[in-house]
Amino acid sequence: MITLPIAGSKETYTIAPSKIIALGLNYREHIAESELVQVRGFTQDAPTEPILFPKTPNCLIASEASIVLPSIVDRYAFEEPRTDYEGELAVIIARRCRDVPVAAALDYVYGYTCMNDVSQRNIQNSDRSGWFRGKSFDTFGPIGPRMVPPALIGNPQDLAIETRLNGTVVQQSRTSAMIFPIDETIAFISQNFTLEAGDIIVTGTPAGVGPIRSGDVVEVEVENIGVLRNPVQ
Repeated sequence: MITLPIAGSKETYTIAPSKIIALGLNYREHIAESELVQVRGFTQDAPTEPILFPKTPNCLIASEASIVLPSIVDRYAFEEPRTDYEGELAVIIARRCRDVPVAAALDYVYGYTCMNDVSQRNIQNSDRSGWFRGKSFDTFGPIGPRMVPPALIGNPQDLAIETRLNGTVVQQSRTSAMIFPIDETIAFISQNFTLEAGDIIVTGTPAGVGPIRSGDVVEVEVENIGVLRNPVQ
């Protein structure tokens, strides 16, 4: 069980989503690096609607917990095994909703936090069923270090986002660079699936994704939230 301190109070929030829905290709500069990332489904074309994929709740770990590279990858003897970090802003849903209008979408946000959408690229590319398995290994969803309510976040659509690998900045952008902003994303998802209280939406990653290896330390920082820090083993 993961509990996050709630900014501005002495209370904590228990992370317990029924589902985690993530966005792919939601920053133009990340689309531009598609050849470098080499992920099936990436093109140079900006999507015309949000690209959704699932992460399963077993992937969630707290700040300071270890990202564990899955041993099953060794079975495949990939020529270049690659697991990547992806720093992102995560949105936690406040209450059950369906077919939410864009104008009311942010009213359904309970809070915001940081997330690392860890991705096993070889399996993501080779599985005929798509991205599901490569995104959902145990420990592939670090989240935290705290939950910030909407009243304290400032403008969620203009926050600095940065990822550091072993202290070196590798991703740096602002949430204003999203192709599909948070309100449009919530509205779109709610047209497809009923969202439940506690569900998590992960809003996409900017350019600069890259591989992690045992012994690395990854930090994801979002303005007004804090630093999500995880060693890799």
